[in-house]
Amino acid sequence: MNGTDGGLRIGELARRAGVSPDALRAWEQRYGLLRPARSPGGFRLYSRDDEARVRRMTELIGQGVAAAEAARQARTAPEPSPQSPVDDIAGQLHTALGSFDDQAAHAALDRLFATVSVAAALADVLIPYLHDLGRRWAAGSASVTQEHFAASLIRGRLLGLARDWGAGIGPPVLLACLPGEAHDLGLVAFGVLVARRGWRVTFLGADTPFDALAGTVRTLDPALVVLLTLNADRFERHAEDICSLASGTPVAMPAVGGLSQDRIAAMGARPLPADIVAAARELTP
Repeated sequence: MNGTDGGLRIGELARRAGVSPDALRAWEQRYGLLRPARSPGGFRLYSRDDEARVRRMTELIGQGVAAAEAARQARTAPEPSPQSPVDDIAGQLHTALGSFDDQAAHAALDRLFATVSVAAALADVLIPYLHDLGRRWAAGSASVTQEHFAASLIRGRLLGLARDWGAGIGPPVLLACLPGEAHDLGLVAFGVLVARRGWRVTFLGADTPFDALAGTVRTLDPALVVLLTLNADRFERHAEDICSLASGTPVAMPAVGGLSQDRIAAMGARPLPADIVAAARELTP
């Protein structure tokens, strides 16, 4: 592929490959590394092959290869094998979310969910994308508005899949974030997955006070309570409450945010894998 399939502007290519736009321009001019096409408006558009060559050159430079030789090897590398439809969809989604194009993002998500299962969409595309976006935000190469836009759009689509997730015939599970935990997207994804495994989901979401949670547990008597926090310090602040809840009700927690499985188990709760898809697979109704 060396056309405009990827349709990446230089800033987007830079963000995806982790290389500055100035370096990309230099590599294109000095070494002929990139082979951009032109948009109708005259903008350079870079393909997935261009991205692959940039990533290969970066890898070689990291191994100590001189830039000119790294470029030569990257240019002469075998053409990559054809991408799967999911790879193309992931690229389209990445580009749409990065440019705040909600219509294109929803169209990409429509294609994604029509092509693979929800679990595969989460495991292979959405969760890796969100992790990468979080890393880029932390590094300063993605803005907080990009992170908020992408998370909000994906969260909305997952909630669309969550309709009637409490109407099944399996055991009830109650999902809640610890007090102060504002990020519930992972818990939404987890709920969508366990609902498809037969659990009846009641979702309380972000920043759930423990007194309110305890009251809901008494009312619903769930077979399991799944708690989430992305911050180990927040877990420690509420360790006593977690231990108290787990003494009377089965509680499980994914080991994320630097939280160890041993520490979760010490509170009387069941530790789950950090990977949301793997965690959902561990829960058999």
